[in-house]
Amino acid sequence: MLTDTLLAAAVSTELPTAEAEEGGSIRVRTVWISDLHLGTPGCQARALLEFLREVECEQLFLVGDIVDGWQLRRSWYWPQAHNDVVQKLLRKARKGCRVIYVPGNHDEFARKYLNHSFGGIEVAHEWIHETADGRKLWVTHGDLFDGVIQCAKWLAHVGDTAYEFTLKLNRHLNSLRARLGLPYWSLSKYLKLKVKRAVSYLNDFEEALAKEARRRGVQGVVCGHIHHAELRDIDGILYANDGDWVESLTALVEHPDGHLEILDWSERQRARADAAVQAVEALRTPA
Repeated sequence: MLTDTLLAAAVSTELPTAEAEEGGSIRVRTVWISDLHLGTPGCQARALLEFLREVECEQLFLVGDIVDGWQLRRSWYWPQAHNDVVQKLLRKARKGCRVIYVPGNHDEFARKYLNHSFGGIEVAHEWIHETADGRKLWVTHGDLFDGVIQCAKWLAHVGDTAYEFTLKLNRHLNSLRARLGLPYWSLSKYLKLKVKRAVSYLNDFEEALAKEARRRGVQGVVCGHIHHAELRDIDGILYANDGDWVESLTALVEHPDGHLEILDWSERQRARADAAVQAVEALRTPA
């Protein structure tokens, strides 16, 4: 069974040597990440590991599609880096961080284990989080408010296959861009923001979740699912989407005073690379 196989793979492997040292350069109250899609070639596991090593928080929410069960049923793909991510999450739970896992549609197998705990990671259908400044935020993956998922799941699987093809094309494209010295660029993200029907879908999804949050009497909603990081007000309701770790490499964080921010890890990587190039050029430049 897929669940048992994944649990065995995660628990049986020893922690990598690099885990002996903790980063902790980013200290926040709460972190939300989603759509890691472990088990697919598109998962940016090494960048995610770097992020997890550098962030310290009291609470960490895994907001669905952490493991891609759809893809793993089609073709098994589970490299060491993906195991290292799971081990890092378990390590954070052991060291006192409260880790709450809200499954999504790609890891719907985990919904069989609601209200259970695995290695200190709590599995929940949804969550109400209270920020340091007293706001209540409803935490959900968001797939239950996706009309395609609910009304035509077969179409969602077709779309998922097409999305995987786009990501594969994107990897080849960015390999060429890297050889030309150009920065990373997401083809799928570009299409998502340029195609009118895709933009309409994003807006409908966001408004549906904001409407449901208002009905529940909370001040905001935190979700994932659509791989589009966003932090905005929708008619008085805070809509927060933490993005993904396939294309955008983003996380939502809550600072000690309660204010929220989207961290773009790809931007940090680019800034570090630029700083390294500048440092090398400075050394080469004669005084």
